[in-house]
Amino acid sequence: MAKTKEQKKEILKSLNKKLADSKSVIFAKFNQLTVKENEDLRKQLKQEESEYYVAKKTLLNLIFKDLKLDNFNIRNIEGQIAAIFGYKDEVAPARIVNEFKKTHNEKIDFVGGILENKFLSTEETQFLAELPSKQELYAKIVGSINAPVSGLVNVMAGNLRSLVYVLKAINNRD
Repeated sequence: MAKTKEQKKEILKSLNKKLADSKSVIFAKFNQLTVKENEDLRKQLKQEESEYYVAKKTLLNLIFKDLKLDNFNIRNIEGQIAAIFGYKDEVAPARIVNEFKKTHNEKIDFVGGILENKFLSTEETQFLAELPSKQELYAKIVGSINAPVSGLVNVMAGNLRSLVYVLKAINNRD
């Protein structure tokens, strides 16, 4: 059943709010996903405070015009398009879809995305998906900061050990 103009205005208002609240948006075509697979993907995204939303391409294009992203026309893409909003982590939606793609060959694919009000191409979206998570980056930073301290502690302990060995050798000689 066709939607009325009022319903479309409400959808546009909802999409604008989702865009304003999100840190990133990933667009993916999902033509061959079953309902169960779609629900599984939605659950995974929800755990990372992301939202999977399917909207008509004409409505998405209206949103792009509002954001001054006229250089991207989603109508040229065949099949159904999902907008995946990342509210907490910019990389999480792309990473989750990328992991999902690995187990569901050819059923879902990146079309593009929006990050910091700039359009991302398919390749840039794929690159974003391959970035490590924030937790992994934090762990690497902590490891990098901790490495020199650990090295210093080991050098100091080595000097103390050497002193103990020398004193023990002197004691055993007597």
